[in-house]
Amino acid sequence: MTTHRLPGEAAALAARSGGANHTVADASRTAEADVAAAARALVIEADGIQAVRTALSGTLGAALVAALDVLAAATGRVVVTGMGKSGHVARKIASTLASTGTPALFVHPGEASHGDLGMVAGGDVVMALSNSGETEELSDILAYTKLRRIPLIAMTGRAPSALADAADVALVLPAMPEACPMGLAPTTSTTSMLALGDALAVAMLERKGFSPDHFHVLHPGGKLGRQFLRVQDLMHTGDAMPLAALGTAMADAILVMTEKRLGCLGVVDGAGLLVGIITDGDLRRHMADNLLAQKVERIMTPRPKTIRRTAMAAEAVGFMTRSQHPFTALWVVEDGRPVGIIHIHDCLRAGVA
Repeated sequence: MTTHRLPGEAAALAARSGGANHTVADASRTAEADVAAAARALVIEADGIQAVRTALSGTLGAALVAALDVLAAATGRVVVTGMGKSGHVARKIASTLASTGTPALFVHPGEASHGDLGMVAGGDVVMALSNSGETEELSDILAYTKLRRIPLIAMTGRAPSALADAADVALVLPAMPEACPMGLAPTTSTTSMLALGDALAVAMLERKGFSPDHFHVLHPGGKLGRQFLRVQDLMHTGDAMPLAALGTAMADAILVMTEKRLGCLGVVDGAGLLVGIITDGDLRRHMADNLLAQKVERIMTPRPKTIRRTAMAAEAVGFMTRSQHPFTALWVVEDGRPVGIIHIHDCLRAGVA
């Protein structure tokens, strides 16, 4: 139930509660302060990323190239580790590396000390994150890399430090203030680590020549996967193709069209080349021409539009829908011979639009 108070009562209640009930003006000033605080944080973090970018022209850039050399030489996986906020960033870096063609996984340093060191094997590379470079929980996994002669890449905000000194390659971030006004909560440091991890993954991707085809293999689901579907992934092939040879009577051709249920028929010559197409529209236009007694070459539209099997499915959709006269099926050919047919409904069912 809503309680209505007189203006004087509201003022007295606010006074008794220490002014907890803000006026509209107070709320407006608070909102402005909130937005200003958020904007300051973004500016400080953006400055931090800019500082990392600038540092790439010096020793950090040389270290980045050395780290890429280590990653490229690995025959195993990249084991990324970190504690606390650095651990969360490490998980994301591992995920990004794995999704761009560099096998990687995250190992929690605490769990590593209780058996998960067995996940680190010969041929692997360990990448350890710690802003201070003195994270005690990393000590066991660092010692293990030395015992097993496993290359260690460090990402840290301090050098010298225990982590930087133990590493084969140290990616040392430039000094930068945290966005937290007390300078305590990891903010700029973690954002910069995350950005440097992305930069490392992208540089590795380009060094490996990672292509859209590779990306599709690792991202088969969701919108990303659908964007990389190719015509050959969706087309009908073999006996599913509605085909008839030159000289076929339309009475027989219509039976093939009805059986295959794709709304069209491809016409091939004696060499197997696609020379024409018959659509439902063609049938309607020739209904008065003693249709069933005609041969397919009398009814077909010659030189039909075609597409290659390796084209993106989205390209096929655009071809069918953006034509001056839109159509619903498109023949797929190689060297002039039909190898498949793709229908607009196949693309829509797959989420390609």
